[in-house]
Amino acid sequence: MYSYSVASHSTRVLRVRVKDRHVDWLSQLAREVNTVWNYCNDLQGRVFERERKFLTGYDFWPYLKGSTRGDCALQLPVQAVQETAEQYARSRKQHRKVRLAWRKSGGARRSLGWVPFKVRTIRYEHGQVYFAGRWLSVWDSWGLHAYELRAGSFSEDARGRWYLNVSVEVKRPAQQQPAHVDAIGIDLGLKELAALSDGSKVAAERFYRDLEPALATAHRAAKKRRVQAIHAKIANRRKDFLHKMTTTLARRHGVICVGDVNAKALARGPHAKSVLDASWSAMRTMLRYKCADAGAWFVEVPEGGTSRMCCACGAMCGPQGVEGLSVRQWSCVVCATTHDRDVNAARNILARGLAILQEQFAAAGEARADEAAVNEIGGLHDRSVGAGHGPPAVGIPVH
Repeated sequence: MYSYSVASHSTRVLRVRVKDRHVDWLSQLAREVNTVWNYCNDLQGRVFERERKFLTGYDFWPYLKGSTRGDCALQLPVQAVQETAEQYARSRKQHRKVRLAWRKSGGARRSLGWVPFKVRTIRYEHGQVYFAGRWLSVWDSWGLHAYELRAGSFSEDARGRWYLNVSVEVKRPAQQQPAHVDAIGIDLGLKELAALSDGSKVAAERFYRDLEPALATAHRAAKKRRVQAIHAKIANRRKDFLHKMTTTLARRHGVICVGDVNAKALARGPHAKSVLDASWSAMRTMLRYKCADAGAWFVEVPEGGTSRMCCACGAMCGPQGVEGLSVRQWSCVVCATTHDRDVNAARNILARGLAILQEQFAAAGEARADEAAVNEIGGLHDRSVGAGHGPPAVGIPVH
Protein backbone atom coordinates (compact mmCIF):
# COMPACT_ATOMS: atom_id res chain seq x y z
CA MET A 1 0.00 0.00 0.00
CA TYR A 2 1.40 3.35 -1.01
CA SER A 3 1.11 6.84 0.38
CA TYR A 4 2.91 10.03 -0.50
CA SER A 5 3.13 13.65 0.55
CA VAL A 6 2.09 16.60 -1.58
CA ALA A 7 4.90 19.09 -2.28
CA SER A 8 5.16 21.93 0.24
CA HIS A 9 5.68 24.59 -2.49
CA SER A 10 3.74 25.36 -5.60
CA THR A 11 3.87 28.06 -8.26
CA ARG A 12 0.91 30.34 -8.86
CA VAL A 13 0.25 33.09 -11.39
CA LEU A 14 -1.51 36.03 -9.74
CA ARG A 15 -3.43 38.49 -11.89
CA VAL A 16 -4.18 42.00 -10.67
CA ARG A 17 -5.55 44.95 -12.62
CA VAL A 18 -3.41 48.01 -13.30
CA LYS A 19 -5.16 51.36 -12.82
CA ASP A 20 -6.31 53.10 -15.97
CA ARG A 21 -4.07 56.15 -15.62
CA HIS A 22 -1.11 54.01 -16.75
CA VAL A 23 -2.79 52.74 -19.92
CA ASP A 24 -1.06 55.15 -22.33
CA TRP A 25 2.40 54.41 -20.97
CA LEU A 26 1.89 50.64 -21.05
CA SER A 27 0.50 50.89 -24.58
CA GLN A 28 3.69 52.68 -25.64
CA LEU A 29 5.79 49.88 -24.13
CA ALA A 30 3.60 47.32 -25.91
CA ARG A 31 4.31 49.00 -29.25
CA GLU A 32 8.02 48.75 -28.52
CA VAL A 33 7.61 45.05 -27.68
CA ASN A 34 5.91 44.62 -31.05
CA THR A 35 8.88 46.31 -32.71
CA VAL A 36 11.33 43.91 -31.04
CA TRP A 37 9.15 40.90 -31.88
CA ASN A 38 8.84 41.89 -35.53
CA TYR A 39 12.58 42.55 -35.77
CA CYS A 40 13.28 39.03 -34.44
CA ASN A 41 10.71 37.63 -36.87
CA ASP A 42 12.34 39.36 -39.82
CA LEU A 43 15.86 38.42 -38.70
CA GLN A 44 14.86 34.77 -38.28
CA GLY A 45 13.48 34.68 -41.81
CA ARG A 46 16.63 36.22 -43.29
CA VAL A 47 18.98 33.89 -41.38
CA PHE A 48 16.98 30.83 -42.41
CA GLU A 49 17.05 31.85 -46.08
CA ARG A 50 20.80 32.40 -45.95
CA GLU A 51 22.02 29.68 -43.55
CA ARG A 52 19.03 27.34 -43.04
CA LYS A 53 19.44 27.93 -39.32
CA PHE A 54 17.00 28.57 -36.49
CA LEU A 55 17.98 31.18 -33.90
CA THR A 56 17.60 30.64 -30.17
CA GLY A 57 16.76 33.36 -27.67
CA TYR A 58 20.44 33.70 -26.83
CA ASP A 59 21.36 34.09 -30.53
CA PHE A 60 19.21 37.23 -30.76
CA TRP A 61 21.05 39.05 -27.97
CA PRO A 62 24.03 40.36 -30.02
CA TYR A 63 21.62 41.88 -32.55
CA LEU A 64 19.63 43.66 -29.82
CA LYS A 65 22.55 45.29 -28.03
CA GLY A 66 22.22 49.05 -27.78
CA SER A 67 18.46 49.06 -28.36
CA THR A 68 17.91 50.62 -24.93
CA ARG A 69 20.68 53.25 -25.28
CA GLY A 70 21.13 56.36 -27.39
CA ASP A 71 18.85 59.06 -28.75
CA CYS A 72 16.37 56.57 -30.25
CA ALA A 73 16.49 54.16 -27.31
CA LEU A 74 13.55 52.05 -26.32
CA GLN A 75 11.88 52.76 -23.00
CA LEU A 76 11.78 49.02 -22.32
CA PRO A 77 14.24 47.59 -19.79
CA VAL A 78 16.92 45.46 -21.39
CA GLN A 79 15.55 42.41 -19.54
CA ALA A 80 12.17 42.91 -21.24
CA VAL A 81 13.87 43.12 -24.64
CA GLN A 82 15.72 39.87 -23.95
CA GLU A 83 12.59 38.14 -22.67
CA THR A 84 10.68 39.18 -25.81
CA ALA A 85 13.36 37.60 -28.01
CA GLU A 86 13.42 34.43 -25.91
CA GLN A 87 9.65 34.13 -25.98
CA TYR A 88 9.70 34.57 -29.75
CA ALA A 89 12.23 31.73 -30.08
CA ARG A 90 10.12 29.47 -27.83
CA SER A 91 6.92 30.23 -29.75
CA ARG A 92 8.57 29.67 -33.13
CA LYS A 93 9.93 26.31 -31.98
CA GLN A 94 6.60 25.31 -30.49
CA HIS A 95 4.66 26.06 -33.68
CA ARG A 96 7.41 24.60 -35.91
CA LYS A 97 7.45 27.52 -38.31
CA VAL A 98 10.18 29.55 -39.93
CA ARG A 99 8.30 32.76 -39.19
CA LEU A 100 5.43 33.71 -36.94
CA ALA A 101 2.67 36.26 -37.43
CA TRP A 102 3.64 39.92 -37.17
CA ARG A 103 2.48 41.78 -34.08
CA LYS A 104 0.40 44.75 -35.22
CA SER A 105 0.34 48.01 -33.28
CA GLY A 106 -2.64 49.56 -35.06
CA GLY A 107 -5.61 48.89 -37.27
CA ALA A 108 -8.71 46.76 -36.89
CA ARG A 109 -6.66 43.61 -36.22
CA ARG A 110 -4.34 45.20 -33.69
CA SER A 111 -2.50 42.79 -31.41
CA LEU A 112 -3.45 43.10 -27.75
CA GLY A 113 -0.75 44.70 -25.65
CA TRP A 114 1.85 42.47 -24.01
CA VAL A 115 4.99 43.44 -22.06
CA PRO A 116 7.00 40.53 -20.59
CA PHE A 117 9.56 40.82 -17.81
CA LYS A 118 12.07 38.59 -16.08
CA VAL A 119 12.76 37.75 -12.46
CA ARG A 120 13.83 40.69 -10.27
CA THR A 121 12.66 43.20 -12.89
CA ILE A 122 9.75 44.46 -10.76
CA ARG A 123 9.22 45.08 -7.07
CA TYR A 124 6.19 45.84 -4.94
CA GLU A 125 5.93 48.53 -2.27
CA HIS A 126 2.97 50.28 -0.62
CA GLY A 127 0.34 49.17 -3.11
CA GLN A 128 2.43 50.00 -6.19
CA VAL A 129 4.64 48.04 -8.58
CA TYR A 130 7.94 49.52 -9.77
CA PHE A 131 8.76 48.70 -13.38
CA ALA A 132 10.96 50.40 -16.00
CA GLY A 133 11.56 53.44 -13.81
CA ARG A 134 7.92 54.11 -12.99
CA TRP A 135 5.57 53.27 -10.14
CA LEU A 136 2.33 51.63 -11.29
CA SER A 137 -0.75 51.59 -9.07
CA VAL A 138 -2.71 48.35 -9.01
CA TRP A 139 -5.85 46.99 -7.39
CA ASP A 140 -4.05 44.54 -5.15
CA SER A 141 -6.67 41.87 -4.55
CA TRP A 142 -4.08 39.20 -3.68
CA GLY A 143 -1.86 40.99 -1.16
CA LEU A 144 1.31 40.99 -3.27
CA HIS A 145 3.41 42.17 -0.33
CA ALA A 146 3.23 38.62 1.06
CA TYR A 147 4.89 37.05 -1.99
CA GLU A 148 8.25 37.14 -3.74
CA LEU A 149 7.48 38.37 -7.26
CA ARG A 150 9.07 36.41 -10.07
CA ALA A 151 8.78 36.52 -13.87
CA GLY A 152 5.56 37.50 -15.61
CA SER A 153 4.03 40.04 -17.94
CA PHE A 154 1.67 42.97 -18.35
CA SER A 155 -1.22 42.14 -20.68
CA GLU A 156 -4.15 43.98 -22.22
CA ASP A 157 -7.64 42.58 -22.65
CA ALA A 158 -10.13 43.32 -25.44
CA ARG A 159 -11.59 46.27 -23.51
CA GLY A 160 -8.24 48.05 -23.21
CA ARG A 161 -7.71 47.18 -19.54
CA TRP A 162 -4.22 46.23 -18.40
CA TYR A 163 -3.31 43.49 -15.94
CA LEU A 164 -0.19 42.40 -14.11
CA ASN A 165 0.37 38.65 -14.37
CA VAL A 166 3.17 37.57 -12.04
CA SER A 167 4.28 34.12 -10.90
CA VAL A 168 4.86 33.57 -7.20
CA GLU A 169 5.85 30.67 -5.02
CA VAL A 170 3.24 29.67 -2.48
CA LYS A 171 4.21 27.83 0.67
CA ARG A 172 1.79 25.37 2.14
CA PRO A 173 1.99 22.62 4.74
CA ALA A 174 2.58 19.14 3.39
CA GLN A 175 -0.56 17.04 3.29
CA GLN A 176 -0.56 13.27 3.53
CA GLN A 177 -2.44 11.59 0.70
CA PRO A 178 -5.06 9.22 2.13
CA ALA A 179 -4.43 5.49 1.71
CA HIS A 180 -7.73 5.01 -0.17
CA VAL A 181 -8.73 7.51 -2.81
CA ASP A 182 -11.93 7.93 -4.72
CA ALA A 183 -11.86 7.56 -8.52
CA ILE A 184 -14.32 9.18 -10.90
CA GLY A 185 -14.88 9.03 -14.67
CA ILE A 186 -16.20 11.99 -16.67
CA ASP A 187 -17.95 11.95 -20.04
CA LEU A 188 -18.14 15.43 -21.62
CA GLY A 189 -21.22 16.49 -23.58
CA LEU A 190 -23.35 19.40 -24.76
CA LYS A 191 -26.73 18.86 -23.12
CA GLU A 192 -25.00 17.94 -19.87
CA LEU A 193 -21.53 19.38 -19.60
CA ALA A 194 -20.31 16.35 -17.67
CA ALA A 195 -21.81 12.97 -16.80
CA LEU A 196 -20.01 11.32 -13.88
CA SER A 197 -19.50 7.63 -13.33
CA ASP A 198 -21.31 7.85 -9.97
CA GLY A 199 -24.54 8.66 -11.85
CA SER A 200 -24.62 12.42 -11.24
CA LYS A 201 -24.60 15.00 -14.01
CA VAL A 202 -23.50 18.62 -14.38
CA ALA A 203 -25.88 20.66 -16.50
CA ALA A 204 -24.38 22.76 -19.28
CA GLU A 205 -24.65 26.46 -18.48
CA ARG A 206 -25.34 28.20 -21.78
CA PHE A 207 -23.46 31.40 -21.11
CA TYR A 208 -23.26 32.55 -24.73
CA ARG A 209 -26.82 31.55 -25.60
CA ASP A 210 -28.21 33.42 -22.60
CA LEU A 211 -26.64 36.73 -23.64
CA GLU A 212 -26.85 36.23 -27.40
CA PRO A 213 -29.98 38.47 -27.78
CA ALA A 214 -28.28 41.31 -25.89
CA LEU A 215 -25.15 40.81 -27.98
CA ALA A 216 -27.16 41.00 -31.21
CA THR A 217 -28.85 44.21 -30.05
CA ALA A 218 -25.49 45.81 -29.27
CA HIS A 219 -24.12 44.76 -32.66
CA ARG A 220 -27.07 46.28 -34.51
CA ALA A 221 -26.67 49.51 -32.57
CA ALA A 222 -22.94 49.56 -33.42
CA LYS A 223 -22.04 49.96 -29.73
CA LYS A 224 -18.52 48.58 -29.74
CA ARG A 225 -17.85 49.03 -26.04
CA ARG A 226 -21.14 47.34 -25.14
CA VAL A 227 -20.24 44.38 -27.36
CA GLN A 228 -16.85 44.06 -25.67
CA ALA A 229 -18.45 44.25 -22.22
CA ILE A 230 -20.93 41.48 -23.04
CA HIS A 231 -18.22 39.22 -24.43
CA ALA A 232 -16.16 39.83 -21.27
CA LYS A 233 -19.17 38.99 -19.10
CA ILE A 234 -19.71 35.73 -21.00
CA ALA A 235 -16.06 34.76 -20.60
CA ASN A 236 -15.97 35.68 -16.91
CA ARG A 237 -19.14 33.73 -16.10
CA ARG A 238 -17.85 30.67 -17.95
CA LYS A 239 -14.45 30.84 -16.29
CA ASP A 240 -15.97 31.27 -12.83
CA PHE A 241 -18.26 28.26 -13.33
CA LEU A 242 -15.46 26.01 -14.63
CA HIS A 243 -13.09 27.02 -11.84
CA LYS A 244 -15.61 26.22 -9.14
CA MET A 245 -16.58 22.88 -10.67
CA THR A 246 -13.03 21.66 -11.37
CA THR A 247 -11.83 22.72 -7.92
CA THR A 248 -14.60 20.68 -6.31
CA LEU A 249 -13.77 17.62 -8.42
CA ALA A 250 -10.02 17.85 -7.75
CA ARG A 251 -10.56 18.12 -3.99
CA ARG A 252 -13.07 15.29 -3.71
CA HIS A 253 -11.43 12.67 -5.91
CA GLY A 254 -7.97 11.14 -6.00
CA VAL A 255 -8.23 9.83 -9.58
CA ILE A 256 -10.06 11.70 -12.37
CA CYS A 257 -10.44 10.13 -15.81
CA VAL A 258 -11.77 12.29 -18.68
CA GLY A 259 -12.56 11.42 -22.29
CA ASP A 260 -10.37 12.94 -25.00
CA VAL A 261 -13.20 14.41 -27.07
CA ASN A 262 -11.80 16.43 -30.00
CA ALA A 263 -13.27 19.87 -29.34
CA LYS A 264 -11.33 21.50 -32.17
CA ALA A 265 -12.83 19.21 -34.80
CA LEU A 266 -16.37 19.47 -33.43
CA ALA A 267 -16.07 23.27 -33.36
CA ARG A 268 -16.03 23.19 -37.18
CA GLY A 269 -19.39 21.44 -37.35
CA PRO A 270 -23.03 22.57 -37.05
CA HIS A 271 -22.85 22.65 -33.22
CA ALA A 272 -19.86 25.00 -33.13
CA LYS A 273 -21.48 27.58 -30.83
CA SER A 274 -22.47 24.97 -28.25
CA VAL A 275 -19.06 23.27 -28.40
CA LEU A 276 -17.18 26.54 -27.88
CA ASP A 277 -19.61 27.58 -25.14
CA ALA A 278 -18.98 24.28 -23.29
CA SER A 279 -15.21 24.95 -23.30
CA TRP A 280 -14.14 21.32 -22.86
CA SER A 281 -10.47 22.05 -23.48
CA ALA A 282 -10.36 24.74 -20.78
CA MET A 283 -12.06 22.38 -18.35
CA ARG A 284 -9.52 19.61 -18.99
CA THR A 285 -6.65 22.05 -18.63
CA MET A 286 -8.00 23.24 -15.26
CA LEU A 287 -8.48 19.67 -14.07
CA ARG A 288 -4.94 18.76 -15.13
CA TYR A 289 -3.13 21.42 -13.12
CA LYS A 290 -5.55 21.35 -10.19
CA CYS A 291 -5.14 17.58 -9.84
CA ALA A 292 -1.38 18.01 -9.91
CA ASP A 293 -1.65 20.65 -7.21
CA ALA A 294 -4.00 18.56 -5.05
CA GLY A 295 -1.96 15.38 -5.38
CA ALA A 296 -4.63 13.62 -7.44
CA TRP A 297 -4.21 11.64 -10.65
CA PHE A 298 -5.54 13.00 -13.95
CA VAL A 299 -5.88 10.66 -16.93
CA GLU A 300 -7.09 11.60 -20.40
CA VAL A 301 -8.67 8.49 -21.91
CA PRO A 302 -9.46 7.54 -25.55
CA GLU A 303 -13.23 7.59 -25.54
CA GLY A 304 -13.91 5.77 -28.79
CA GLY A 305 -16.69 3.22 -28.31
CA THR A 306 -17.40 4.10 -24.68
CA SER A 307 -21.05 4.95 -25.41
CA ARG A 308 -21.71 1.61 -27.15
CA MET A 309 -19.86 -0.67 -24.73
CA CYS A 310 -21.83 -2.12 -21.83
CA CYS A 311 -19.98 -1.23 -18.63
CA ALA A 312 -21.32 -4.39 -16.95
CA CYS A 313 -20.33 -7.10 -19.43
CA GLY A 314 -18.24 -5.32 -22.07
CA ALA A 315 -20.51 -6.16 -25.00
CA MET A 316 -20.54 -3.65 -27.90
CA CYS A 317 -24.31 -3.57 -28.34
CA GLY A 318 -25.26 0.08 -27.72
CA PRO A 319 -26.77 2.50 -30.26
CA GLN A 320 -24.39 3.75 -32.92
CA GLY A 321 -24.27 6.20 -35.81
CA VAL A 322 -25.98 9.54 -36.17
CA GLU A 323 -29.39 7.95 -35.64
CA GLY A 324 -28.24 6.48 -32.34
CA LEU A 325 -27.39 9.87 -30.85
CA SER A 326 -31.04 10.45 -29.98
CA VAL A 327 -31.14 7.24 -27.89
CA ARG A 328 -30.30 8.34 -24.36
CA GLN A 329 -31.12 5.07 -22.59
CA TRP A 330 -30.66 1.52 -23.82
CA SER A 331 -30.55 -2.04 -22.52
CA CYS A 332 -27.76 -4.52 -23.12
CA VAL A 333 -28.92 -7.54 -25.17
CA VAL A 334 -26.35 -9.76 -23.42
CA CYS A 335 -26.80 -9.01 -19.71
CA ALA A 336 -30.10 -7.04 -19.87
CA THR A 337 -28.62 -4.12 -17.92
CA THR A 338 -30.31 -0.78 -18.56
CA HIS A 339 -27.91 2.11 -19.13
CA ASP A 340 -27.99 5.86 -19.28
CA ARG A 341 -25.92 6.60 -22.37
CA ASP A 342 -23.67 9.25 -20.82
CA VAL A 343 -23.24 7.61 -17.40
CA ASN A 344 -22.36 4.31 -19.09
CA ALA A 345 -19.72 6.14 -21.15
CA ALA A 346 -18.31 7.73 -17.99
CA ARG A 347 -18.00 4.33 -16.31
CA ASN A 348 -16.19 2.89 -19.33
CA ILE A 349 -13.89 5.93 -19.34
CA LEU A 350 -13.12 5.29 -15.66
CA ALA A 351 -12.32 1.62 -16.30
CA ARG A 352 -9.98 2.54 -19.16
CA GLY A 353 -8.31 5.22 -17.08
CA LEU A 354 -7.64 2.84 -14.20
CA ALA A 355 -6.23 0.30 -16.67
CA ILE A 356 -3.87 2.96 -18.06
CA LEU A 357 -2.72 3.86 -14.55
CA GLN A 358 -2.15 0.20 -13.72
CA GLU A 359 0.04 -0.20 -16.80
CA GLN A 360 2.03 2.90 -15.89
CA PHE A 361 2.54 1.72 -12.31
CA ALA A 362 3.63 -1.72 -13.46
CA ALA A 363 6.15 -0.21 -15.89
CA ALA A 364 7.42 2.18 -13.20
CA GLY A 365 7.75 -0.70 -10.73
CA GLU A 366 9.83 -2.71 -13.18
CA ALA A 367 12.04 0.31 -13.89
CA ARG A 368 12.59 0.92 -10.18
CA ALA A 369 13.39 -2.74 -9.62
CA ASP A 370 15.96 -2.66 -12.41
CA GLU A 371 17.46 0.55 -11.03
CA ALA A 372 17.65 -0.89 -7.52
CA ALA A 373 19.41 -3.98 -8.88
CA VAL A 374 21.94 -1.85 -10.76
CA ASN A 375 22.56 0.35 -7.72
CA GLU A 376 23.02 -2.67 -5.47
CA ILE A 377 25.56 -4.16 -7.83
CA GLY A 378 27.40 -0.87 -8.00
CA GLY A 379 27.31 -0.37 -4.25
CA LEU A 380 24.79 2.49 -4.47
CA HIS A 381 21.88 0.79 -2.72
CA ASP A 382 21.81 3.41 0.03
CA ARG A 383 20.71 6.21 -2.33
CA SER A 384 17.07 7.25 -2.49
CA VAL A 385 15.18 6.79 -5.75
CA GLY A 386 13.46 10.20 -6.12
CA ALA A 387 10.19 11.67 -5.06
CA GLY A 388 7.02 12.34 -6.94
CA HIS A 389 3.57 10.93 -7.42
CA GLY A 390 3.20 7.51 -5.87
CA PRO A 391 0.59 5.05 -7.13
CA PRO A 392 -2.74 5.20 -5.36
CA ALA A 393 -3.52 2.40 -2.96
CA VAL A 394 -4.91 -0.93 -4.07
CA GLY A 395 -8.68 -1.10 -3.91
CA ILE A 396 -9.72 2.31 -5.25
CA PRO A 397 -13.44 2.89 -4.71
CA VAL A 398 -14.93 3.10 -8.20
CA HIS A 399 -18.05 5.14 -8.99
